[in-house]
Amino acid sequence: MLDSFDKKILGLLQKNAEMPIAEIAAEIGLTTTPCWRRIRKLEEQGYFKRRVALLDEEKLNVGVSVFMAIRTNQHSREWSSAFVRATRDIPEIVDVFRLAGDVDYMLRVVVPDIATYDKVYQRLIEKVEIQDVSSMFAMETIRSSTELPLDYI
Repeated sequence: MLDSFDKKILGLLQKNAEMPIAEIAAEIGLTTTPCWRRIRKLEEQGYFKRRVALLDEEKLNVGVSVFMAIRTNQHSREWSSAFVRATRDIPEIVDVFRLAGDVDYMLRVVVPDIATYDKVYQRLIEKVEIQDVSSMFAMETIRSSTELPLDYI
């Protein structure tokens, strides 16, 4: 069970994974050593998947986000495995979700333009048969976050 110190540590590290332990400790009201021990324990317990740098899409020339709603009429283990492999092999596909409802999968693709998106689409359908694809282009990112809510721990 996590206490309020652990939740505060997780909250701070979600905002800045490079925050020095001394700053975290000062912020939450602990000394450095107990704070460091708590962070190590949280890591050992698997609360951190990994620590990453969040890069700027515009600077990397992949500022166009396309959401692909995919329907399939195949639900075999073989098809599903081929689909997962295909999406992993295409680096422009950054998010893949299996859904309940009318749409089977939702993908987020980042590209510089529509022509590049079409090439990604062609690569995907070469690797796996898809019944239907509906593409939606994001006009504006209003909110995007990697921070998870901590109120449900």
